[in-house]
Amino acid sequence: MQVFARLAELESFTKVAEAMQTGRPHVTRTIQDLEASLGVRLFQRTTRKVKLTAQGARFYERVKEILANIAETTTMFDRNGSALRGRLRIDIPTAFSQHRFMESLRRFTEAFPEIELALGVTDRRVDLVAEGIDCVVRIGDLPDSSMVARKIGTVIMVTCASPVYLRACGAPKTLHDLMDHRCVSFLSGQSNRPLPWHFSVDGEDHPYTPHGGITVNESNAYVQCGVAGFGIVQAPGIAVETFLANGELVEVLSSHRPQPRLVSVLYPSRTHLAPQVEAFVGWLKEHFPVLHPDWFIAPSPSIAG
Repeated sequence: MQVFARLAELESFTKVAEAMQTGRPHVTRTIQDLEASLGVRLFQRTTRKVKLTAQGARFYERVKEILANIAETTTMFDRNGSALRGRLRIDIPTAFSQHRFMESLRRFTEAFPEIELALGVTDRRVDLVAEGIDCVVRIGDLPDSSMVARKIGTVIMVTCASPVYLRACGAPKTLHDLMDHRCVSFLSGQSNRPLPWHFSVDGEDHPYTPHGGITVNESNAYVQCGVAGFGIVQAPGIAVETFLANGELVEVLSSHRPQPRLVSVLYPSRTHLAPQVEAFVGWLKEHFPVLHPDWFIAPSPSIAG
């Protein structure tokens, strides 16, 4: 039933074999045996696609319920984590691959020692179903999709540059001054376009399109461009807090610091959520420090504020 459900979702024998870490012949044989035992054809097969038949679609709805009931039954005696087991594949933005978040993630594995965690780190848009990912954490506005999104907190955005750059080019005093500065742009993995910066002016949001510098599509490389003196960057506080603390980056335009950006966890379906996914989503909601001061950069001494 698990193989059948994955094939119904991925519509590819090869993708199912990769997702379940088995051979394609095993997947094919499993489906053939299932169809033979039921006496019905569950899939229409072509050279390019595998689609559910009408009988297969009806069977899939029942299978989802059965698999969910099995998962719930195997953890019915202990919901505090000790009985929760299974593989959990998650994906986080590169900006979160810092010591503070990873240390917090380690505490999740200690609370749920029987859950096998598979961690992906990427800034691109991922297809949860096709890639076999249980849930993703993302920063900022979310594209319209069929995914379930739950807010788990916020992160601040900090505009900063290296002391080397600021000594050579000066610091912007106003937002208008940014026109005379080199800026590092971040290429969005969602839209494949540079992300606009945001500033707060009298409580209102003012977007700004950075220009005049290098464009980067990976968060850590983006921050390193700022440290290396390519120009001004605007990044999540968690990604730059270490560099602000040791003086490799200096905040600018702190009086126009934008409103914190939303952090959400996304997963495919609200119904029949696997217990280990439910545990992780609940843990994120409880432990992600929405107002914890360590996650927010206190206004640091800046060359221009």
